[in-house]
Amino acid sequence: MRRLLAPSLILAATLAAASAHAATPKDALVMAWNLDALITLDPAQIGEVNGNDIMINVCNRLVQPNIKDVAKIEPQLAESWSTSADGMTLTFKMRKDLKFPSGKAATAHDAAWSLKRAIHLNFGNAANLKEWGFSSEKADQQFVATDDHTLVVKMDKPYPVGLVMSAAFSSNVASVLSKETGEKNAKTTDSKSDYGNGWFKTQSDCVGPYRVRTWNANDVVILEANDNYFGKKPGLKRVLIRHVPESGAQRLQLEKSDIDVGRLLSADDLKALATNKDVHIEQTVMHGFSYFAFNMGDPILANPKVREAFRYLVDYTGLEKSVMAYLGKARNSLVPIGAFGALDEKEGLPFKLDIDMAKKLLAEAGYPNGFSMKYILSANQFNPAVAQHIQANAAKAGIKLDLEQMADANLFTKMRAREFQIGQIGWGAGYPDAHSMISRHAYNPDNRLESKLAQYPSWRSAWFDENINKMTDEAMMEKDPAKRIATYKKIQEHMLHNGPMAYMFQTVRPIAIRKEVKDFAIGPFKVDYASARK
Repeated sequence: MRRLLAPSLILAATLAAASAHAATPKDALVMAWNLDALITLDPAQIGEVNGNDIMINVCNRLVQPNIKDVAKIEPQLAESWSTSADGMTLTFKMRKDLKFPSGKAATAHDAAWSLKRAIHLNFGNAANLKEWGFSSEKADQQFVATDDHTLVVKMDKPYPVGLVMSAAFSSNVASVLSKETGEKNAKTTDSKSDYGNGWFKTQSDCVGPYRVRTWNANDVVILEANDNYFGKKPGLKRVLIRHVPESGAQRLQLEKSDIDVGRLLSADDLKALATNKDVHIEQTVMHGFSYFAFNMGDPILANPKVREAFRYLVDYTGLEKSVMAYLGKARNSLVPIGAFGALDEKEGLPFKLDIDMAKKLLAEAGYPNGFSMKYILSANQFNPAVAQHIQANAAKAGIKLDLEQMADANLFTKMRAREFQIGQIGWGAGYPDAHSMISRHAYNPDNRLESKLAQYPSWRSAWFDENINKMTDEAMMEKDPAKRIATYKKIQEHMLHNGPMAYMFQTVRPIAIRKEVKDFAIGPFKVDYASARK
């Protein structure tokens, strides 16, 4: 009978039982988060933090970084890999015990189809493959399953293997989806297939420890353990992720044992929870940033002196100790501490609050009396407080900022369409190498509006620098680590003063966890739901 109940009734019954016993179910992990930015579950399309966080627990990739030592790449769906003598061919040997949740075998044919699918769909995540020479025109020759357990990948250049494994084959596009399910649910419009995107946007059929049972937008996501998973079975049968966008509500629910984990808490609520013996706060320094971006399509913001003036309107260290406590570390360089090639902490934080310097730069730019700008931002978490801080300092320099708060989904849509002047937002690097940030925030392969490279923040800001592109390409192919680091340093120093983003804080991810939850493995690139137990 339980199988026949609607998912919403199961959820209601679960939560009612939890409330009655003043604790969450013994076999479930209950998390509170803000789900308003969750717009797709398709690994080829995901561009949001919460979508990636959820689906990395649903869809394994060919390889993965070690959860703690992220510089180490480990086997996952592929048990091994090798490179040809000329460096142009990668051969993955797939595990022979891979199964989809239905029990059907997952093979190298599914893996090849999934990679080609990501390229053909050409959503933002296709860039994770296209930047390494893979293309829709050549995909059938570049990704070939020679048998059920062998995937052969043909490359156009002998890229450094470690870099391409991290950048491409541990990313979302290296998830193995069911070819049969994708083709069965594919829709064709104007002779173009969607490769099942309409179906995969809300459901899952891939190889991983969990499967998606339910997603009700702005309400709840329910994951259930995949009984046919090849690896260690999840410690808990279900994961319930509830949409609770208010920090105060999450704190109250943690204190009352209504949830196990809080994922979106303010500095004040985190400080209060830090004194609660029943709650542990896990802080992870992430490879990502909070920053504000300039649209260089605006003639005022196209002036580098104007952009540099804004960098002197933030009290980075003051905010780090107040609004950003538990949430961020002051940093101005686009490459995070902990990544290969990053500037050190001192080099990476050259700016400080200096209204007089901002005024001087504005006058040199031809705007001694300032100007007015629209500044869009998320209504969530610390964003309003940071934006109001910048607004107040900007006013002292003669700049009038009109703040507009909005839901994350609306913010992302506007910025991805270049429909903004200044926007405050965040970004997470995909892997622990300077190339991860530089290849998206400094490099821009095609600045034309019609190219619609929405997953390149550089494109969103209409930033294009031919010399930076050239240096990025050179560093990508450089096999001498010292030379790569030297090139990355030059790029970072240029972007610090000229780039289209003003980086403020390297992200710190605080997760508040009830004491009943044990062995919850958390790293910079993965929150491992399957490791948690009670």
